[in-house]
Amino acid sequence: MRIVFMGTPDFAVPVMTEILGQGHEIVAVYTRAPKPAGRGMDLRPSPVHALAEDFGCPVFTPKSLRTEEAAEIFRSHAADVAVVVAYGLILPLAILEAPRLGCLNLHGSLLPRWRGAAPIQRAIMAGDRETGVMVMRMEEGLDTGPVGMAERVVITDDMSAGELHDRLSVIGADLMVRALAALARDSLQFTPQSEVGVTYAHKIEKSEARIDWTRAARSLHDHVRGLSPFPGAFFEVDLGRGPERVKVLRAKPCEGAGAPGDVLDDALAIACGTGALRLLEVQRAGKQPMKADEFLRGARLTRGARLVVPG
Repeated sequence: MRIVFMGTPDFAVPVMTEILGQGHEIVAVYTRAPKPAGRGMDLRPSPVHALAEDFGCPVFTPKSLRTEEAAEIFRSHAADVAVVVAYGLILPLAILEAPRLGCLNLHGSLLPRWRGAAPIQRAIMAGDRETGVMVMRMEEGLDTGPVGMAERVVITDDMSAGELHDRLSVIGADLMVRALAALARDSLQFTPQSEVGVTYAHKIEKSEARIDWTRAARSLHDHVRGLSPFPGAFFEVDLGRGPERVKVLRAKPCEGAGAPGDVLDDALAIACGTGALRLLEVQRAGKQPMKADEFLRGARLTRGARLVVPG
């Protein structure tokens, strides 16, 4: 089939790769424009943009799709279907109606739970035990379209958002090519989403990343792994040069009690509102992630110290 692929981050790369591997023709790739990155702030193309260049696919990076010019260019691709994976721009009706067979979106949750921008992080932060990926037919509402195919995935107790992201992207790639094959045979059946159980996965705000030690250890465990590796839950502590931020990339609940933020032993068990959380992997500003014992050799954060508790 003739396909317009619309995506931007790493999550979309396996999907595009699998589509090309199945012999489909990607006639155009839509992605976000290159952004300044790195110490030199050089313009860096998105992961999807880089992949498209490797395969010689035409790339389009419009700031908006709401102009008549953008719609005309999109229609000129004469696509059978558009595949959308974490693209980053809203698709107006003129774009949604342009492909002969419509627009399919791969979404990283079990809709209608976690519609919106950050379904993978929000599922873990909420303590969900199951999630998945779904192929839905897009409409003007936010992730409200009918579902054609789905795969469920168990969220294990220590799984991070990064690990779940990678697993769902691989499963989603296979799911999308199976959906495209069914669509080509006119056998892809769509089921309307339930109106019961709708939740929204709002974009992660920077302020949410700060660890509030007054929360229960179990809740903070989910908070840490839901934000790992990016943006990374963090606490502040004075390690001899004034307060500095330390990201927590991996932790686990443990036995212990004390005032929230108190260091309970010499192996980074931190008192929470209920229970305690043992920090297993952390990252100081400007440094690589490190195991707790390596961090402690330089930080000297011992029993009786107190981490900054948000006021």
